[in-house]
Amino acid sequence: MIKKSIVLAVLSAVSLVARAGVVNIDNAYLERLAAEGVRIVDIRTEPEWRATGVIAGSKLLTFVDEKGQIDVSDWLSKVKLAVKASEPVILICRSGSRSRAATQLLSEKAGYKTVYNATTGLNSWIAEGRPVVPPGSVMKR
Repeated sequence: MIKKSIVLAVLSAVSLVARAGVVNIDNAYLERLAAEGVRIVDIRTEPEWRATGVIAGSKLLTFVDEKGQIDVSDWLSKVKLAVKASEPVILICRSGSRSRAATQLLSEKAGYKTVYNATTGLNSWIAEGRPVVPPGSVMKR
């Protein structure tokens, strides 16, 4: 029984190392990383940004448009202009679903080394009483 547990633990660790490019994070860790200067990319749509506000300092780059379409090459080119593949980046959406897909794309297809997925999204951030700013304050950069 103990040997089986050790083998499972080792296999789990190996699997984490193999997928070390994406790290799921909660809001407290997101806040710490942002304070350290890790770039946040908010992948929601413009109407979503306007409805709720955004985290200060976020780069606003829609991943899935309002029609449910994704232009992967266009989105990747915009992300590459905002954040180098060698730099860590945090992706956030409304609930964590779109950001999960986008983090995998950055890690597996675009060569980003460390991509953080804000697993509960901006809805949770706001529900916890964490600060947001109007999107206009970050859209003009």
